[in-house]
Amino acid sequence: MKKKAIIIGAGPAGLTAAYELLLRSDIEPIIIEKSRDIGGLCKTVNHHGNRMDIGGHRFFSKSDRVMKWWLNILPLQNQQGQDISIRYHQQSRALDTTAYPTSTNPDDDKVMLVRNRLSRIFYLKKFFAYPLSLSVDTIRKLGFIKLFRIGVSYSMSRMFPRKQERTLEDFFINRFGRELYRTFFKDYTEKVWGVPCHTIPAEWGAQRVKGLSIGKAILHAAQNWVPGKKDESISQKNKQTSLIERFLYPKFGPGQLWEEVARIVVAKGGKIHYGMDVTMIDHDHSSIKSVTAVNDETGAATVFEGDYFFSSMPVSELIGGFYPKPPAEVSTIAQQLQYRDFITVGLLLKKLKVKNESGGLIRDSWIYMQDRSVKIGRLQVFNNWSPFMVKDPGTVWLGLEYFCRVGDELWSMSDEQFMQFAIDELAGIDFIDKADVLDHTIVRMEKTYPAYFGAYERFDVIRKYTDGFPNLFLVGRNGMHKYNNSDHSMLTAMTAVDNILEGVTSKDNIWAINTEQEYHETQEHVEEA
Repeated sequence: MKKKAIIIGAGPAGLTAAYELLLRSDIEPIIIEKSRDIGGLCKTVNHHGNRMDIGGHRFFSKSDRVMKWWLNILPLQNQQGQDISIRYHQQSRALDTTAYPTSTNPDDDKVMLVRNRLSRIFYLKKFFAYPLSLSVDTIRKLGFIKLFRIGVSYSMSRMFPRKQERTLEDFFINRFGRELYRTFFKDYTEKVWGVPCHTIPAEWGAQRVKGLSIGKAILHAAQNWVPGKKDESISQKNKQTSLIERFLYPKFGPGQLWEEVARIVVAKGGKIHYGMDVTMIDHDHSSIKSVTAVNDETGAATVFEGDYFFSSMPVSELIGGFYPKPPAEVSTIAQQLQYRDFITVGLLLKKLKVKNESGGLIRDSWIYMQDRSVKIGRLQVFNNWSPFMVKDPGTVWLGLEYFCRVGDELWSMSDEQFMQFAIDELAGIDFIDKADVLDHTIVRMEKTYPAYFGAYERFDVIRKYTDGFPNLFLVGRNGMHKYNNSDHSMLTAMTAVDNILEGVTSKDNIWAINTEQEYHETQEHVEEA
């Protein structure tokens, strides 16, 4: 009898597992998806012909396996015979277009575009370089007095550092000084995670803050204020160029790729059940036997028996559904795992009040809102991710991103209240004019970001327990309660399939994925939902 793999979740990890099993084995994948969408956190929402990328997903990976996988699904558009280089966070890689499928048809929709990405910080109604740099432009906008205070504060932190770095606040202040910490780190970090920096472990800083040498930056900036010492090679034009990165992007957003993968999975014999909420995971203490899922429309329960089980559902929900119940310690830790939830407001406008250097649409893909007077964390300009995300190229299509928690003040607003609140915020910082708003929508996503504080410090107890089931594979971001990008999530699924086909029983190689630090951001924030 043909073996079956029950896969919980139709996001990048779940769909990758199904695709790999169909491509490389005779194991039948059966996907159970709670929502009625494809792509999980990587879905694309279509509102009146305008598409939203929830959280923002740039397609760049150090893994050749992942790059080839993506381009086998959606080939490069009009790049045959050209030298293509993509760059992300100081990491570059060349794409040999002769080694990848390409499309020369300009009207082909199933393609990957090569896109430019510019991200900046919006603070005091001005744009600053991201990642933060004390360039000539930054100094001009901050002013000499602010720079002086940053320099003095930094010097004090170097002479009298905090002896014990227990918290992220300690980490920031020791490296950047209190003034710079309060200006560019504190408020945004606390928007993202909803807790004070002094409650977040210092280890986060070591992972996520790199590449910014304040000592060198202050010295370099000071030299540019001394007559005769100015570095004329540093210009705003050059700075803007250095901030721009290149990445791959599906023509109609990330969900397009996963919708195509889902189509292939079904065409090859896999099954996808939508609107099915997994409520019970039945086991005999040594292996998983079945999962029970409830249809969101009929309320009917279906039992799915299988030989292998992949889970990308939130760990707290997975452990909560185990029957018989796991040890009390495992259940308690799982219940106490924390998450950040996410609200995106799609805003269609005639134009923006802020302009680029020539008076046109700003070139930013993402803008980080440092201003403490507003709750908005980030803002996407979907026109700049792909022009095909916008129905009318004469309009501006924005995504206003808010980090929150289910049940808090932001989450509890009605949709209409929240949309008006978001519009008022952008108008209040002179980013838009309310009269230019043409349309809007709202998307709420629960458990978007697994948090690394609270009960997470004891997560190894959960890992040891779940690893004890040889036929259970935790994959993906929520499945592993791990801050994975989509390529990491895919690699966890690929490695799990490798282990099945090669008879590897240890899960260590799955958990080892995304332990390197180079992938993380140069400032503390959440990126790519």
